[in-house]
Amino acid sequence: MPWDNQSSGGGGWKSTGGGPWGQPPRNSGGGGGGSGGGPTPPDLEELLRRSQDRLKNVFPGGGGGGVNRLVVIGIIAAIVVFAAFQFFTFRVQPDEQGVVLRFGEYNREAAPGLNFRLPYPIETVFTPRVTRVNRVTIGQFGEDTNNSGRDIPEESLMLTGDENIVDIDFSVFWEIGNARNYLFNMEDPDGSVKAAAESAMREVVGRSNIQPLLTQARQITESEVQELIQQTMDEYGSGVQVNQVQLLKVDPPSEVIDAFRDVQAARADQERLQNEAQTYANRIIPEARGQASQITEAAIAYRDRITNEAQGQADRFTQVYDSYRTAPDVTRQRMYLETLEDVFSNTSKVIIDESGAGSGVVPYLPLDSLERRTTGGGN
Repeated sequence: MPWDNQSSGGGGWKSTGGGPWGQPPRNSGGGGGGSGGGPTPPDLEELLRRSQDRLKNVFPGGGGGGVNRLVVIGIIAAIVVFAAFQFFTFRVQPDEQGVVLRFGEYNREAAPGLNFRLPYPIETVFTPRVTRVNRVTIGQFGEDTNNSGRDIPEESLMLTGDENIVDIDFSVFWEIGNARNYLFNMEDPDGSVKAAAESAMREVVGRSNIQPLLTQARQITESEVQELIQQTMDEYGSGVQVNQVQLLKVDPPSEVIDAFRDVQAARADQERLQNEAQTYANRIIPEARGQASQITEAAIAYRDRITNEAQGQADRFTQVYDSYRTAPDVTRQRMYLETLEDVFSNTSKVIIDESGAGSGVVPYLPLDSLERRTTGGGN
C-alpha cells in the first residue's frame, strides 16, 4: 500500500516514536569534534510529506500510478542512503586522530579520512589535533612575538645551588604523542605541563651555580629540563610529547642587578689578573730556569778547566823534577833561561855594551812592538 502521511493508522513511523531505531537525542553522540557531538538525522516523515506534495503538483492525476510510486521510492531510498551516510560515518582531518568509544569504553583509533562508526549512543568519537605544537610559558603572562610579557615573580624567581636568586622565564613546546592517554588520563593538559615544567626547572637550577646558568650552561639546562619534564609526563601516562624547552630570560633579580653586575665585574677583573699573572709566570720561569742551567753549565766548565790546568801543571812539575834528578845542572840552566824568556817577553829591553865602545848603549829595534802596532793600525 502507498505511504499516506495523512493516515491516522498505526502503519507509519510516527507511531513508533521516530523510526525503527528510535529518535536519538539531539546534539549528542558520535560527532567529529572533541566533545562527541554529531549531526541530527533528518525527519523522514516531514521529508516524505514534502515529496508527496511536490509529486502531486508535478504529475497529473494527483501522483497516482506505478511510475509515481517508483519515483517516490527512489527519492526515499536516496534520502535514506544520505541519512545513513551522515549517521554512520565521520571524518578525521589530516592533523587529527580519531578515538572511538563504544558504550563509553575505548574501542579503537581512527586514521585521517572517512571512517565508519555505529550511531550514538553506541559509539562516540573524539578527534584531538595531534600535530599542533602547543606552547606553555612559565614566568611571563601575555607574551608577544618578542617574548616580552608581564613578569610573574612567583613562577620565575628560583634559588640556585650556590644560594643565589635568579629570575628565569622559559617556554615549553609540546604536542600530543598518544591521543588515548591524552584524552582520558589528564583533565588539564596545559596546567599539568606547566606544573611539571616549573618543578623540573627548579630542580635543575637548585643543583647548579648561577654563573654557568648566565653564560655557557644554557643549552645544557634546557636539555636537562626537557628530559625531566618528559619523564614526569610519562609517569603520569599523559600522552604528551615534549619537543623543546627554550630559555627566554636568565637574569638576577632587578632589585640586586646593580650589585650583581659589580660582583661580575670584580670576578672578571680577578680572572683577568690571574691570567696576566699566569702569563708572566709562564714567561719568567722558563727564563729563570734557562739562566740557572746556563750558570750551572758555566761553573761545570770552569771547574773542569781549572782541574785540567792544575793537573797539567802538576804533571809538568813532576816531569821537571824527574829531569832535575837526572841532570841537575842542565835542568837548572834550562829553567833559568825559560824564566828569563817569560820575564823579558813582556817587558821593555835595553841592551848595554860593557866593552866601552861608544856610549855603552846598543840601539835596539823592538820588532815585536812595531809588528803589533802595524797590525793594530791596519785594522
